[in-house]
Amino acid sequence: MAYDYEWFKKAVYDLTTIDLSAYKEKQMKRRIDTLINKNGIKEYDKYVQLLKTDKVRFEEFVNYLTINVSEFYRNPEQWQLLDKEIFPELIKKFGNNLKIWSAACSTGDEPYSLVMALSRHLPLSQIKIIATDIDKQVIAKAKVGLYGEKSLACVPEDLKKKYFTQVGPSYQISNDIKSRVEFKEHNLLKDAYPTDCHLIVCRNVLIYFTEEAKEEIYKKFEKALKPGGILFIGSTEQIITYKEIGYERKNSFFYLKP
Repeated sequence: MAYDYEWFKKAVYDLTTIDLSAYKEKQMKRRIDTLINKNGIKEYDKYVQLLKTDKVRFEEFVNYLTINVSEFYRNPEQWQLLDKEIFPELIKKFGNNLKIWSAACSTGDEPYSLVMALSRHLPLSQIKIIATDIDKQVIAKAKVGLYGEKSLACVPEDLKKKYFTQVGPSYQISNDIKSRVEFKEHNLLKDAYPTDCHLIVCRNVLIYFTEEAKEEIYKKFEKALKPGGILFIGSTEQIITYKEIGYERKNSFFYLKP
């Protein structure tokens, strides 16, 4: 190729502010090379030129880079713990106006799950979720709120009946839930984090990052939490250095900032 992958990483950063160096290189390079070849291009520089001139290809690239595997109530046993222990504890400690951030929220399944789960404890009018992702295409999809049946497999039946309407083979989430989520573009590696959060949810995303990038993000999450706040991570993840960062481990996937 006319230009190597190191050059390409810098060009992508200049174009998108996405830092490919923070991802596991072998895995990400393979994904990117597959996409470039799919577009009938052999050289990195020609592909970068295409990204600069073709908005559709540019958005396809960003969408392809960001790993969007999402579903409602993913790992239901962890959501049961959130419902039975974590939410009651946070409400008792901080009151009804909880500041909750769903980081790297993908297509909205997670923040909408948070609203539905919290609706068992608080009136919808008192619930507000900040939801962020680097990919504006998935944010646009999240705002539409239309999902396949497979995404809803783990939603409790009463909530599914209450908050979803079937539209052909798909399901539309209600405006009552959608109105409680504020979506924003956000780059975990580069942008400023929300502050004074009571709960941060970031699940099954950081597995794609290097150990150094993960540690940096977990430190930033700790700073973004209020004392007494909780970080909820995915079932494929663990924070090995949680004590050094300043967390206490409540459970395999819930970390407390004391």
